[in-house]
Amino acid sequence: MKLRVLVAATVFALAAGNAFAFHCPKEMKKIDAALAAKPNITVAQMSEVKRLRAEGETHHKAGKHQEALDALGKAEKILNIQ
Repeated sequence: MKLRVLVAATVFALAAGNAFAFHCPKEMKKIDAALAAKPNITVAQMSEVKRLRAEGETHHKAGKHQEALDALGKAEKILNIQ
């Protein structure tokens, strides 16, 4: 019984990690689309958005999906993406 619970928990954890992994590229595409639309933000904000976007991609590639989503979320907030 304990083995079944352990296996189920492991499968759930892997599925959740994969869900985060596939969510990151979607958020990066939203940011890229907003940047392509030439948003009305300051130069400093633009620089910060680009930095956060790059940070998010780096974290995503390293498998740190929560950190990636956190950085991408900050960029989206600056761009006012819902």
